[in-house]
Amino acid sequence: MATEIDIIMRGPMAFEWARKTLEAMEANSVWPTAVNYELWMYYVAAKDSRIAAEIEQVLKSGAQFTEQVGEEIASRHLPSARLNGEILDAGKNLSAELNTVTRAIETARETSEAFGQQLASASVTLEDKDAGDVRSIVETLSAATRKVREENQVLESQLADTTGELSRLREHLEQVRRDASTDALTMLFNRKAFDEALETACRDAAEQRGIVSLAVIDIDHFKIFNDTWGHQTGDQVIRYVASVIGRMAEGARIAARYGGEEFALIFPGEDRDAAFSVIERARVEISTRILKRRSTNEQLGAITISSGVAETMHGDQPVTLIERADGALYASKRNGRNRTTLADKNSASQGA
Repeated sequence: MATEIDIIMRGPMAFEWARKTLEAMEANSVWPTAVNYELWMYYVAAKDSRIAAEIEQVLKSGAQFTEQVGEEIASRHLPSARLNGEILDAGKNLSAELNTVTRAIETARETSEAFGQQLASASVTLEDKDAGDVRSIVETLSAATRKVREENQVLESQLADTTGELSRLREHLEQVRRDASTDALTMLFNRKAFDEALETACRDAAEQRGIVSLAVIDIDHFKIFNDTWGHQTGDQVIRYVASVIGRMAEGARIAARYGGEEFALIFPGEDRDAAFSVIERARVEISTRILKRRSTNEQLGAITISSGVAETMHGDQPVTLIERADGALYASKRNGRNRTTLADKNSASQGA
């Protein structure tokens, strides 16, 4: 769902939607927190969303839309709220497990200290004792030994349980990390993960005197298509284009959803000619397939993409690499779309 709002807020109606959202919040006495604003943006601009339906239900019931109500809706539907909650829960579980182990270790330590004291005392007491006294001391030591053994068994059991729980928490946190870096609609990397990956790739290339190529890709005439067929069908198109681009991300390559209908593909260690060839394969595959609307089986026609490819030059930062790739993308748009353009060259390929 967040992707739908991203698309809306990147469109020409963004300021109008923002104004209407604030007006609706004020009319319903909703405090303008960041979470409430995001929720009410759905209510105003995405009426068919689940968030809008829940807000409408609250309003029809006559209840006040409080911060608590907003947080409850956000926890169910907003990805960031869910991830924060999962991280918090995992942290609490981890703390509880560590506290349990700490208490068990402390108990075992105290028992071992007591056993050591009994052994030392027994060593002194055994001197000049008769058989009856020795028997009593041995029985006492035997009981202490059993207690230490039992405490150690309890500790071993708790450590085994905790090891399993920590393994589960580690897997859960790894999944949370993946969710935090993944675009929910396309399952490619999201913009934040893209920025981090490009930063790393450029830094590694500079340190190793290597190269990085970057392709930025945009679906042609997507706004017109989206307005004609609706957001759900628009999402279908975005997912299809993402699937093709994702298949091109072999080896060290990284595919990401850069914006609403924009994508990016990072090519660590590959020059722009290699990147150009890969993007051309994707362009041809996408443009030669006729898509159908899932709900009605209507033909949507052909989808085309325009792309720009740039390669790092001496002293390049990620932002300058993006700017040159963007410049090549705009050249593709100006020259008729459905083509790939290399930055700093007049080389382009156009589909039939």
